[in-house]
Amino acid sequence: MLAFSGWLVIFVALCGAIYLIASIPAARRFLKVPHPDLDSPPAVTLLKPLHGAEPDLAENLASFCKQDYPAPIQLVIGVQSQSDAAVRIAEDLKIGRPEIDITLVIDPRQGGSNPKVANLLNMMPHAKHHVLVLSDSDIGVEPDYLRVVIATLQQGAGAVSCCYVGKPLTNVWSRLSAMGIDYQFLPSVLFGTAVGLAAPCLGSTIAIDKSTLAEIGGFEAFRDVLADDYEIGRAVRARGHHVAFAPILVSHTCTEEGARALIRHELRWARTIRTVEPLGYAGSGLTHAVPLALIGAGLTGFSLPAVLALAAVLVARLLHKQQLDRAFDLVRFPLWLLPVRDVLSFAVFVSSYFTRRVDWRGLPYRVDAEGALTHE
Repeated sequence: MLAFSGWLVIFVALCGAIYLIASIPAARRFLKVPHPDLDSPPAVTLLKPLHGAEPDLAENLASFCKQDYPAPIQLVIGVQSQSDAAVRIAEDLKIGRPEIDITLVIDPRQGGSNPKVANLLNMMPHAKHHVLVLSDSDIGVEPDYLRVVIATLQQGAGAVSCCYVGKPLTNVWSRLSAMGIDYQFLPSVLFGTAVGLAAPCLGSTIAIDKSTLAEIGGFEAFRDVLADDYEIGRAVRARGHHVAFAPILVSHTCTEEGARALIRHELRWARTIRTVEPLGYAGSGLTHAVPLALIGAGLTGFSLPAVLALAAVLVARLLHKQQLDRAFDLVRFPLWLLPVRDVLSFAVFVSSYFTRRVDWRGLPYRVDAEGALTHE
């Protein structure tokens, strides 16, 4: 019975290896999509909800002030406490970039259990322009970012989002986090989008106009859900619009400085995806090809055919890493970290089925079956 189970697991692992190879062309095709032309650029309000002075925050915020965009830009920065360390960074940015229309909103009101959405609700009365671009605090962009995002929105999309790559700090935990983004999350999103299995809306960027936002109930409709970005995208699609990906990549600073922070963060991500896409999340188990091949080989007593299958999976994984590094000009992480990353990802995947508790910036929450948040 163990041997049969082992061969079944190895079969799934080999399917995962096929997926790894198949995702490479999807990544390459994404890079070949031409940037759309910008027509009659509208004024834009950028929304940046913040909490704490995380690493690279000043640099990431500054990148939004360096846009090659030929229309007025307003940057609205929101925090919920005067004592928040992000206030000083925002004030320094206002002083250093007087040519940019920067509004700092400090408002402690908690309009719902989702702290990011509560922050956005406080910020919205200060948004001057009809077109909004929301992005998480850990996102950094290139000077052509806004031009490409708005041009994509003008092509008829109800909302526009962006894929992202990991930007690591110097410690190993941050590097592992970036590897999870670069070698698991990014290719799975691009592959799923290419074959029509996914149409995600990501917190890295959500560009939407106020009329479409009002049509889906405003940010108020998402005040108590965990996956606010996903639910915004789903609501846009439910109203007959589509969510498009801008053909650019932004960077996500991986701020984890220890094992505990990394695991808590990734469990929240995993629990979020499992809540909003339970079948797709379950199916993503086959993408953990290396851990599955190791388990299968162990169940068969490391028989020669099982070891050869494991070797084939490892080769596919290394080829996958090499091709993604080359295609996206990624940070070249040491090879020995790759199996560590894969085992950690599999552990998070399994663990996500045994908890409804998530940690959000140090605060504990419980998630119900519908994805609603309750602060513990």
